[in-house]
Amino acid sequence: MVRKIVLVALALGLSTTTLVGQIKILSQAPADSAADFPLAEIEAIIENMDEDHRETTRLLAGNSFNVNIRRLKDAETALMHPRTTDVYVVREGSGVLVTGGQIVDERGEPVDGQRGAAIRGGVERRISAGDLIFIPAGVAHGIRDTKGITWFNIRFDTK
Repeated sequence: MVRKIVLVALALGLSTTTLVGQIKILSQAPADSAADFPLAEIEAIIENMDEDHRETTRLLAGNSFNVNIRRLKDAETALMHPRTTDVYVVREGSGVLVTGGQIVDERGEPVDGQRGAAIRGGVERRISAGDLIFIPAGVAHGIRDTKGITWFNIRFDTK
């Protein structure tokens, strides 16, 4: 029922959600029932993301996990999550995913933190629709060389 309300609200242009930074959170994950997102709802959410120029919509937020749609038009900054593992399921588009290596700033100097301009070293591979990627907590990652890519991002704490 909650999903139908969200879909109707999106169609009517109403906000039933919370914004945290650039992440739109649709709902808390239920603890006593299943949640599903029909294709029509996913497509409406993605259309809304394009209209709002938003890269992330959190479909479900849990205590130690979340389920997101990520949609990039250009490269993503290099980042690393110390406690959180990511699973990507690419829906459309393509890009070069870089994992591992060291996060560096614009000058190529190592960054003492979780975000930077690029990754030095690491493994590069082209990803596209249908690919599934597992990125353990603590592993640097970022997407470059893309003209657009959309993926489902399932994140959960493992450390």
